[in-house]
Amino acid sequence: MKKYELIEHTADVGVKAYGNTVAEAFVHVAEGMFDIITDESTIDPVGEYEIMLDAPDLEQLLVDWLSELLYLNGAFELVFGMFKVMISQNHLSAHVYGEKYDVKKHRMGVEIKAVTYHMLQVSKEDPIFVQVLFDI
Repeated sequence: MKKYELIEHTADVGVKAYGNTVAEAFVHVAEGMFDIITDESTIDPVGEYEIMLDAPDLEQLLVDWLSELLYLNGAFELVFGMFKVMISQNHLSAHVYGEKYDVKKHRMGVEIKAVTYHMLQVSKEDPIFVQVLFDI
């Protein structure tokens, strides 16, 4: 099974990510997002950060998850390449691993401005997937 695929959309770019569980799909969509921002394969798991989120539904949880990662990326210049996610009901608990962005090490990708609600999907049925578009 492929982890994710990029979705081209007029002025946006998106990710459709798959998994055996919803939590695994959340991991793969985060990997896809950081592959857009920089080459995710060059990120070393130097620092560990904990993220805890609650939302009224899985769609909002997905937006909040990616928005939190985007906030850490923008505010602290962090890039992440490894994610451990647990989801119970509408609660997410995650440990994310990465390092400070280094122009000499990480390629410059596309700047993501925001996570959007356009075409947002979370499927808990087979196939399990999540889909999101980013404003670039």
